[in-house]
Amino acid sequence: MTGTGQMIEFDTQGAPATGYLATPDAAEGATGPGVVVLHAWWGLTEPFRQVCDRLAAAGFMALAPDLYRGKTTAVVEEAEALGAALDQDAERWRGDIAGALRFLRQHGASGAADGRGGFGLLGFSLGGAYALDMSVQRADEIAAVVIFYDTYPGLDYRRAQAAYLCHFAEDDTFVPAEKVAQMERELQAAGRPATIYTYPGTKHWFFEANRPDAYNAAAAALAWERTITVLNAEPRRSSRP
Repeated sequence: MTGTGQMIEFDTQGAPATGYLATPDAAEGATGPGVVVLHAWWGLTEPFRQVCDRLAAAGFMALAPDLYRGKTTAVVEEAEALGAALDQDAERWRGDIAGALRFLRQHGASGAADGRGGFGLLGFSLGGAYALDMSVQRADEIAAVVIFYDTYPGLDYRRAQAAYLCHFAEDDTFVPAEKVAQMERELQAAGRPATIYTYPGTKHWFFEANRPDAYNAAAAALAWERTITVLNAEPRRSSRP
C-alpha cells in the first residue's frame, strides 16, 4: 500500500511532538471519526503508518504519535529496551497521546469535539497497553478501544466509558492466556462492554505483515474487519453509558 498520509507536528504539554496523520481521501481538511493509533515496541514503522492509511480509506481521521521520537528497530532486544525505557516515563507517553487526541479534536475530527461521543484508540502490543491505560486516564474522551496482543492488569475500568475489542494470539509467549482471562474478568466486573477474540494458530505480531515468523493473513483480515465494525459504531455514539 502506498502511504497517503504525512508526518505532522503537534503540541504536547508545551513541547512539539511528531506523528503520522492520514485523513479521508487524503484531502486537506478532510475529517472523519478520530482514531489515535499507538504503535508497538518497534516504533512508528511502516506497518503502523499503513494502519493509519487504511483507516483513512475507511473514512477515519487517524493519527499515530511517534512515541519514540524518531527511533525504530526491527530487533527484538532493541525493541524491548526502547519499550522498557518509555514505560518508565508515563508522564511523557500519556502527554503525547493526550496531545494527539487534542490535535484531532482541534482539527475537526468527529467524536469528543462535538460533545456527542469520544474518539477511538487502536493499539498494538506496547501501544495496546497504553490504549487501555488512556481509556481510564482520559475516560471522557475515549469511546472505543481496540487492542492487539497486550493487557494491562490492575486498571480501574470502572472509571472508563469505552467499549473494548481485544485481539489475542493463541500461542503467545509474551501474553499468556491467564493474563487475558484476568483482564476479561476486570472488564466484566467493571460492567464495560468488551469483546475478546483469540485467533487459533496465531502468534504475537500476527497482524504485522513485516513479521513473517508470526504474520497470519487470514487472522489479520478478520481482525481488521472486526476492528472497523467497532470503530464505525462506537465513536459515533455517546461515550457515556
